[in-house]
Amino acid sequence: MARISKNRKAVLAKYSPEKEYSMDDATKLLKELTFTKFDPSVDVDIRLGVDPKKSDQMVRGVVALPHGLGKVVRTLVLCTPDKVQEAKDAGAEHVGLDDYITKIEGGWTDIDVIICTPTVMAKVGKLGKVLGPRGLMPNPKSGTVTLEVGKAVKEVKAGKVDFKIDKQGIIHASVGKASFSADKIKDNATELINMVAKLKPASAKGTYIQSVTLSSTMSPGIHIDKSSIGQ
Repeated sequence: MARISKNRKAVLAKYSPEKEYSMDDATKLLKELTFTKFDPSVDVDIRLGVDPKKSDQMVRGVVALPHGLGKVVRTLVLCTPDKVQEAKDAGAEHVGLDDYITKIEGGWTDIDVIICTPTVMAKVGKLGKVLGPRGLMPNPKSGTVTLEVGKAVKEVKAGKVDFKIDKQGIIHASVGKASFSADKIKDNATELINMVAKLKPASAKGTYIQSVTLSSTMSPGIHIDKSSIGQ
């Protein structure tokens, strides 16, 4: 019979997987359930009552988290020479074009966000098979295809999050770090949920937001009482 670890026992003593918690209680509980030696990410999973196979029920958007993500967001800007300095001044770690396209074609994807100008999309579009599955493909709707590359870099590094419903009808997004205060986690999570609520497709029927779960890396998921979110 498998032994239950000390940390697992501590989790079970504080948490009920069947219970729904208010957002206030959930954010406080999350910090008590985090036992990793590193500072884990905090994630929100939102199950929606839509059919992602239908184009008019696709839910995608961006949200600026009030307290950021608590981590360094590694950015690559693909642009023409006239935009290189603007991107570097804004803090982009990698800036260029043809040399980075070659690296990506070879499998390099050691970045978190790619921003590009509309003028280079013809070249970037060829990278879809590499970037698409990793969620790195620039998109005008998320603000990552723009002539204002400096502004885009600053927004991403300040905590702008791009989210998109997956094939199972769930939105997964990071909203910070476990080292954040419970109030900061609550603010960031609520901002994301409220933005998703605003994007409800007109064709969606029935209950739109079906469930919300809060978790940190390697922690159990805490089910949120939707009435406590304040949409």
